[in-house]
Amino acid sequence: MDTPANSGSAVVGFATDPTTPSAIVLEGLTKTFGTVTAVNGLDLRIGAGEVVAFLGPNGAGKTSTIDMLLGLSRPDGGSVKVFGLDPAEAVAQGRIAAVMQTGGLLKDLTVRETVQLNASLYREARPVREVLERAGIEEIAGRRVGKCSGGEQQRLRFALALLPEPDLLVLDEPTTGMDVEARRAFWGAIRQDAAAGRTILFATHYLDEADAYADRIVMIRKGAVVADGTASQIRGMASGRQVRAVLPGADQVALAALPGVTSVQQQGDSVTLRCNDSDAVLRYLVTRTDAHDFEVTSRNLEDAFIALTTS
Repeated sequence: MDTPANSGSAVVGFATDPTTPSAIVLEGLTKTFGTVTAVNGLDLRIGAGEVVAFLGPNGAGKTSTIDMLLGLSRPDGGSVKVFGLDPAEAVAQGRIAAVMQTGGLLKDLTVRETVQLNASLYREARPVREVLERAGIEEIAGRRVGKCSGGEQQRLRFALALLPEPDLLVLDEPTTGMDVEARRAFWGAIRQDAAAGRTILFATHYLDEADAYADRIVMIRKGAVVADGTASQIRGMASGRQVRAVLPGADQVALAALPGVTSVQQQGDSVTLRCNDSDAVLRYLVTRTDAHDFEVTSRNLEDAFIALTTS
C-alpha cells in the first residue's frame, strides 16, 4: 500500500552553451489535431554534438515533435530549424536521419538488399558493408527482413540511418525489441558516433538508457518542456530522499503526517518513506518508534520523471 502525503516539485531549466552552434532550434512550436493540442508552444535548442534524451509520458507530444523535426508534418505555429535549414531541406541534404520504431522495411528483401536499395537513393552513401558492420548485423546480411527479430529489424533501421553520414541522428525508441547485449552494443556504437561529433536526439521509455548515455535530458508534458538538464540535475528536481527501515506494523497515517513526507509504503516488515527532510524522519523513527536497520538513498531518475511529468 502506498500512502500519498504532501507533494510538490520545482522545475528548473538548463540552457545549452550559447557559443555552441545549433543543430536544432524549435521556437514556439505548436501542433493541434482537432481540439487536441499535441505540442504547445515548445521551445528547445540543441547544440551540435550533444546527446539529448527526449522523455515524456505517452501523449506528451514526443512523436508529434519528432515528426515535425523530420519534416513528416508541418507545425501549426512556431518554427523548426535543423542546422539553420527547413527540415525537408536538411533531410534532402542528408544532414538528418532517423531510426523509427516501426515501418520502412520490405519483408521479402534480405538485410543486405534493403541496405543496398536505400544506398542507391543517395548521391553519396557509406559503403554497405561498413554500415552493416557498424550496426552489428553483418552476420545476418543474407536473412530476409521478415525472418528478423524485432531487435534485428531495429538494428537494420540504424544501418539505414547511417548511410548518408548524417550530422543529426534522431532515434525514436531505438532499442525496442533488443535484448540486453544488443542494447549495450547499440549504445556503444551511438557513443562512438557522438564522440566523432554527431548530434543525437533520442526518445526512449528505458530511463536507464537516458541516465547512462545522455549528456542532457529534456522532459516534456502536455506538449511543453517541463525540465531540461543533465541527468544529475534532473534527479535533483525530484527533491528529497528515500528512507527505508525495518518497522513491522508501522503507523502509516502518523508517518505520512510528518513534515516533508510525500509517501509511505509498507512491504512486509520494511517501511519506505519518500521525504524532503530525511534527518527529521530519522529522528522521529529513532526516538518514537522501534525501527532499525536504516537506509537513506537519493531519489532516482524515475522519481524525477514521475514528479515532473505526472499531472
